[in-house]
Amino acid sequence: MNSRVVLSDELRRLVESRMKINLRGIEETLNEIFQNQKLGLEDLRETIKSLEESFSLLSQKWSLQILYILFFRETTGFGEMKKILCVNSRTLSDKLKGLDQYGYIKRSVEQGPPIRVKYSLTTRGHNTILLALPFLYYSAAT
Repeated sequence: MNSRVVLSDELRRLVESRMKINLRGIEETLNEIFQNQKLGLEDLRETIKSLEESFSLLSQKWSLQILYILFFRETTGFGEMKKILCVNSRTLSDKLKGLDQYGYIKRSVEQGPPIRVKYSLTTRGHNTILLALPFLYYSAAT
């Protein structure tokens, strides 16, 4: 049996067991909040509108994959990321610009020759992928 598959299965089981605990805690917290304050339609509309940009950016193809790569690789160059994702330069460049603009990743230029561009996660990007990974593993398992 391939050791990578075993590690992946072990990781998935660990994530699933911890997710149950976390989901229970999140649900209890939200229930307490919603019991104490009733949200009207306008409140709900404003909340959704305030999250719209994040929903849009993170739901786009490649965004979570880029964060995932940077989480495990810490810093990655443009060319390496392009090879991992098998994506064209224009698409990757656009996605990286958006993630940088909204503070999920940091772009660093190393003076050359040749000039090298490296990408890494910001605290926001790191925390986002930490929250997204259990969701992704859970979604893939069910």
